[in-house]
Amino acid sequence: MSHRILVTGASGYLGGSLLARWTSANLPAYDRLYALVRTDEQADAVKKYSAEPIRFDVKDEAAVRAAIVDNKITIVYFLIDALWGKHQSYFIKALAEVKKSTGSDVHFLHTSGAKIFSSHAGAPTDRPLYDTEEDLYDIQKAQKPVIPLLQSAIDANNSVIEQGEAYGARTYIFVPCIVYGKGEGFGNPISIQTAATIKAAINARRVYSVDDGRPEWPVCHVIDNSTLYLEMLRAILDGKNPGSGKQGYYLASSGSVAWLDFYEAIAAGLAKRGLVDEPTVEQASEAALEKMGAALGCPKELVALNLGGNCTFTAKHGEQIGWKPQYPPKHILESADEEVELVLANIKK
Repeated sequence: MSHRILVTGASGYLGGSLLARWTSANLPAYDRLYALVRTDEQADAVKKYSAEPIRFDVKDEAAVRAAIVDNKITIVYFLIDALWGKHQSYFIKALAEVKKSTGSDVHFLHTSGAKIFSSHAGAPTDRPLYDTEEDLYDIQKAQKPVIPLLQSAIDANNSVIEQGEAYGARTYIFVPCIVYGKGEGFGNPISIQTAATIKAAINARRVYSVDDGRPEWPVCHVIDNSTLYLEMLRAILDGKNPGSGKQGYYLASSGSVAWLDFYEAIAAGLAKRGLVDEPTVEQASEAALEKMGAALGCPKELVALNLGGNCTFTAKHGEQIGWKPQYPPKHILESADEEVELVLANIKK
């Protein structure tokens, strides 16, 4: 049976950019592509990418089952909830039914996040943590997050893998990091992470560092993020059986940069436009954290979760299946002024 594919989050920054690259990716043959939509406008938009719009409530298990089973969908891109693990199980169970009725392998690609592999979540940071490590599932299973909010996200990753094993679905944990660049889809064109840095700085009238020293974080241009999604699909459609389950982690990143270097590049762009009082970076005080948190809609205690931390998660798996990022990590610093302009043109006032 030829695969039928569903992409959720089609109006988002990552999902929209994925769809925009779809038709030019020269993928192996498949049957149909569906995109989950909420409105008529979104339905019209996804048709331009050769996707068939489909509507259902992801919080309704019966509706998810009907959509997956009735349409014989065998591959799901899940880009709509990294923090909680409840609704992913609806899709995995439904995929298992399709496998039973058709005999076809089924695949679930869960979009996670680098925060869940960072100091915030209790991941190792004293060495590179490779996305190909044999015991990565066990490492994550043992993590105790510094910020309790992240426990549910850790559990979501583990649950996806465990349920995939239980129901016979191949699962993949796709990990975006700091993604930047103009989104190519019809919906949101800007990164959540870079927008947060810029909004916090504008409200505080300065770019502040929330960490001591020079902790680093992996980065990835949005185009490279999309091409890893597509290379994983190419391997699946070619029957190459890319690593899945407990060996199915994929970090989209060409490398890491120091937060301080990123802050300084953003500060220069904001100072040039008169949106911060100084082009330099300062350590955040309690008062500064309050202002930053107000801009982000979170308490000051969670500002560091949005704008800092240390993450040594390191990409290898993508290159093993043929993925080659176009943009080196330093490109995020070189293009920071363009990123500032892009975010300013699109953030809600």
